[in-house]
Amino acid sequence: QLQLVESGGGLVQPGGSLRLSCTASGFTLDYYVIGWFRQAPGKGREGVSCISESGGSPRYADSVKGRFIVSRDNAKATVYLQMNSLKPEDTAVYYCSASADPNTYYSGNLSFRASAYHYWGQGTQVFVSS
Repeated sequence: QLQLVESGGGLVQPGGSLRLSCTASGFTLDYYVIGWFRQAPGKGREGVSCISESGGSPRYADSVKGRFIVSRDNAKATVYLQMNSLKPEDTAVYYCSASADPNTYYSGNLSFRASAYHYWGQGTQVFVSS
């Protein structure tokens, strides 16, 4: 059974850091583009980051550029989202997602479009507050 499982969320003070993990099972992560999305209460799902199958030149939303770093370890079937300098507006449920279509990354326009991704995790809550 193909599955994505996020972990690493929690409560952190403004300015703090968290590292989220997304672990895949039931399929070979190597061949998939991975996207991170988030959804705050009352808002739509927002694309945060996108990383290609090889891991080169990740894409970031302007709202997190310079603060978040995405990486992947295909041998461990895991993708990471390192979140630094966290702000209260980063509070949301964070989801990882997988797309089997390389154009999801290379097209640019699809990278932060939720409908471009085929598989989703259940999400992990991040709460930034003092």
